[in-house]
Amino acid sequence: MSVPPRRQGRRPAGGRPKGHQGQRPRAQLDGARLTAYDVLDAVSSRQAYANLLLPQLLRERQLDPRDAAFTTQLAYGALRAQGTLDAVLATLVSRPLAELDPRVLDLLRLGAYQVLDLRVPAHAAVDTSVDLTRAIVGAGPAGLVNAVLRKVATGGDRAAWLERLAADGDERLALATDHPRWVVEAFRGALADESELEPALLADDAAPEVHLVARRVPRDQLVEESGGEPGPWSPYAVRLGSGDPGRLASVRSGVAAVQDEGSQLAALLLARAPLEGPDAAWLDMCAGPGGKSGLLAAVRPAGVRLTAADRAPHRAELVRQALGDEPDVEVLVADGREPPWAAGSFDRVLLDAPCTGLGALRRRPEVRWRRTADDVAPLAELQGALLDSALASVRPGGVVAYVTCSPHAAETVDVVAVAAARDDVEVLPVAPLFPEVPGVERGQSGQLWPHRHGTDAMFMALLRRTR
Repeated sequence: MSVPPRRQGRRPAGGRPKGHQGQRPRAQLDGARLTAYDVLDAVSSRQAYANLLLPQLLRERQLDPRDAAFTTQLAYGALRAQGTLDAVLATLVSRPLAELDPRVLDLLRLGAYQVLDLRVPAHAAVDTSVDLTRAIVGAGPAGLVNAVLRKVATGGDRAAWLERLAADGDERLALATDHPRWVVEAFRGALADESELEPALLADDAAPEVHLVARRVPRDQLVEESGGEPGPWSPYAVRLGSGDPGRLASVRSGVAAVQDEGSQLAALLLARAPLEGPDAAWLDMCAGPGGKSGLLAAVRPAGVRLTAADRAPHRAELVRQALGDEPDVEVLVADGREPPWAAGSFDRVLLDAPCTGLGALRRRPEVRWRRTADDVAPLAELQGALLDSALASVRPGGVVAYVTCSPHAAETVDVVAVAAARDDVEVLPVAPLFPEVPGVERGQSGQLWPHRHGTDAMFMALLRRTR
């Protein structure tokens, strides 16, 4: 199931409405719904990330807690459900959705989501959507939105629409769990037990907890400051049910940070790996934005030099900010495939490779529709090239931790299998390094899952260069 391409030429510059007589000023519109629309608009027109934009808008607009919660539910929910919403809307609009003004399509999605999934009374969902459309686009499109959303409402809830769409098998599962079909197939390939497939997909649709990492502050102190709970797997993790972590003094000062507990385990994999010979130089090869580098800097033994590299200058700058004034660290702007360092320079190398991001769909709901199956092969080629370079960067006897935030076989076990076929590489088992984490084993590698562990679906493999 795919989303039709967006026609960008019909949107006014900056996504703001042109003037129309009789429009209500934006200040008089429903603040929660307007903010949710602005998130959808930015995601579709500027490729923005909702998890970065929405907190900024909520701070700027100072919505009360109830409206802020509704805005979050509405924006993230409509982005997650985009494919299912489009499947419904396509049956009610007389022309292809790709031919609609993109702003109108976003407004239709916003209204349909309220009706199908939030059980907002039809009159409230329709009337507020019409008001938004009239103010943002104009009176003519407002009539279309009114007519279509009334048809959505008369068609019943999501279950009724799934029956009407006559979906079955993987297509029905994709619509019911708000995933493209190719992602459903990828998850099935990564899970040994078919009975886990639907829970794994549904876990992507649940609001994630906020995870903190206690880098240079005792975890008990961070628990007390934040009101959270110790994470079950990482000795540095704190989990928050709600709240703005940016208000915590420890986060503002940099001694703690926001970091998924699965990402913490990926960094700890490198630090815990058994090593033969000296242990003096560590490398984080694709380090931006710096979360794993920050934890590695905090847990490394005294005297270990940490190098963090990223090919993008702005991401390298984020790494510098994450590392702060840590001693014995250097940050480089460098492409890991053409490194400036000599072969065999490091004892431990972390490769958190660029990937589809299918493991973090609950945190970035729009990614499931932004990525396509065609993205996988080029990324797998890049991952293989980076892993070859990481193995060349580590000395004989040293270790490479290969990590991706994706469970897709082509980005994980297949990449490792190619490297493991070399006669100078040994694959080390991951699970024994995390005896406290149940269900992490995926062959010799490790795989975390939201439905099992409450973390992002991080893949972890450990390779030793033997000669």
